[in-house]
Amino acid sequence: RIPGIPNFDGHELLHCINELLLLDKHFCPFKPGYSLYIRPTLIANDKSLGVAASRAAKLFVILSPCGPYYKTGFAPVRLFSSNQFVRAWPGGTGGNKTGCNYAPTIFPQKAAAQDGYQQVLWLFGDDHRISEVGTMNIFLFFQHKNGERELVTPPLDGTILPGVTRDSILHLAREWNEFTVSERFVTMKDLQDAVENESILEIFGAGTAAIVSPVQAIN
Repeated sequence: RIPGIPNFDGHELLHCINELLLLDKHFCPFKPGYSLYIRPTLIANDKSLGVAASRAAKLFVILSPCGPYYKTGFAPVRLFSSNQFVRAWPGGTGGNKTGCNYAPTIFPQKAAAQDGYQQVLWLFGDDHRISEVGTMNIFLFFQHKNGERELVTPPLDGTILPGVTRDSILHLAREWNEFTVSERFVTMKDLQDAVENESILEIFGAGTAAIVSPVQAIN
């Protein structure tokens, strides 16, 4: 349930999406790395202007053929990291897919792009915990000194978006049972140490539109 806006029947919405997919299935690009992007959207549409809970809303679904999210295609992305800006905070809406979550990210993302970076690596707290990468969830793959391999992504603490691609990766990795899968925080100091002792094998972002994007470098 979404507070402050009229509710809807989730099962009925899924039925409507199924019918829409059957109607527009010819728009789906059947190529590796491409997909049909599905975006349910819920907006308030009261016939008044003000700051209050809405009594009316419009629910609609957009379908769009989706290819490479970045201009660089499927090439590894370069990230800019800074503790000057914060994407989400405890008690906020970082764990929900809401338009207001994107407002704090626009200026830092533009500045990073001007310096040649595809995305911002978001940090939080005095210990500079790694939270998300741009509009994606982040994954880090370690090989520890004891030989254990571990795939790590930050836990859903209310500031992390519970992305469906994130959930799919966690389910698949646990099903493979080839390495440890953890939902825990990693700080920038942890990552720097892992780079220095060569225990970090891979870093990648995962999102509905971006799919899985490997990380080439972090500044």
